[in-house]
Amino acid sequence: MDEIAVLIPCYNESKTIEKVVTDFKTALPNAVIYVYDNNSTDGTDEIAKKAGAIVRYEHQQGKGNVIRRMFSEIDAKCYIMVDGDDTYPATNVKEMTDKVLIDRADMVVGDRLSSTYFQQNKRPFHNFGNSLVRASINSLFKSNIKDIMTGYRAFSYRFVKTFPVLSKGFEIETEMSIHAVDKNMYVENVVIDYRDRPEGSISKLNTYSDGFKVLRTIFKLYRTYKPGRFFGLISLILVLLAAGFMVPIIIEFIQTGLVPRFPTLIVCGFSVIAAIQSFFAGQILQTIYQKNRQDFEMDLYKVTSDMQSKEDK
Repeated sequence: MDEIAVLIPCYNESKTIEKVVTDFKTALPNAVIYVYDNNSTDGTDEIAKKAGAIVRYEHQQGKGNVIRRMFSEIDAKCYIMVDGDDTYPATNVKEMTDKVLIDRADMVVGDRLSSTYFQQNKRPFHNFGNSLVRASINSLFKSNIKDIMTGYRAFSYRFVKTFPVLSKGFEIETEMSIHAVDKNMYVENVVIDYRDRPEGSISKLNTYSDGFKVLRTIFKLYRTYKPGRFFGLISLILVLLAAGFMVPIIIEFIQTGLVPRFPTLIVCGFSVIAAIQSFFAGQILQTIYQKNRQDFEMDLYKVTSDMQSKEDK
């Protein structure tokens, strides 16, 4: 088991990968640097090998697929995940590892948004998107994570080995953040300096398509992790709609004894039935979710025990 493993997912980062590997080797001399190449065509893997990294490959395209492979193959007491585009400095990495190894944090977030991100990043819709995602998750999940989309994080062994990677692309950071909050993991924020990509280095993140994927992921995870609230909200909306259309019918019936808008009355009845179904579906799923939480806690004990046995070997 490694003491510290630096994980660098890469796709066509030949212009920056050598500097990233060198910087982190200097900042963490005892760490093992892993570069996972995701079908690069520009020689990223060879440059990383020459710089002193252990290079492995993931042939399924997408950052989520790469991280899934990394987390399953590597055992370490502390994991550092960083992008290979040289936008995250290695100067803060010691503080991040100390929070995992000494303070026993499960996830440490490299917070760009509290420092230089909005000045350095030249894509205004990225700025808006990051702020929107942060506000959405912190509001929906009652959390205080300062930067949801950052690619610079530190993890404990128990976080990595209990995190189910479902996303295939850039939604993975959102998934990590929500998983940590939902499973009551100890999360810390470390403010880092951010610098935009150097000239000639091209971002793989598409502002619009990947942005919509992230928002869809938030929606799906909220439905999964908060089914009682999610389906309860749908139930409330249906009841309010039914009541809104029902009130004029009731008033008219009281005044005239007639129900001339019979189709509207029928639709209102079906809306109330749907609301009742939605409410009880939410309650059933909430019970299932609670049982899954209990099972997760037991899995957490097993993972902790597994880590201790590996350390003793």
